[in-house]
Amino acid sequence: MRQATTILTFATPGRGFTEITGEVARWVAGTGIREGLASLLCRHTSASLLIQENAAREVRVDLARWLDRLAPEDDRYAHADEGPDDMPAHLRATLTGVTLAIPVIGGRLALGTWQGLYLAEHRHAPHRREIAVHLLGE
Repeated sequence: MRQATTILTFATPGRGFTEITGEVARWVAGTGIREGLASLLCRHTSASLLIQENAAREVRVDLARWLDRLAPEDDRYAHADEGPDDMPAHLRATLTGVTLAIPVIGGRLALGTWQGLYLAEHRHAPHRREIAVHLLGE
């Protein structure tokens, strides 16, 4: 059994979904591990990770609207240290999750045809976000 780890850094333009599939796939391929499991962790509490449709942009638009309805920006929250988008960002990250586990088969992420990996930025301002990746396999 072998393992490899890295921390990938991504710049987000602000609230929205940044596809990270290519960067993660290139790193996995570069490890030489052919069969295993890739684990990803978003190292933040106001951003998250998703596996989602990567063909139709409207899916991400609808997902963003749904999250806006579930965690609206208003004065109902006690925590607003960094502004009105602060607590809603934490709630959205809780709803969508900060970890992913993806099988690696034949040296490639075993994603479905229309699946992509997304870093969801839940804050309005641009950020630099870190994703810790661990690959265990042979």
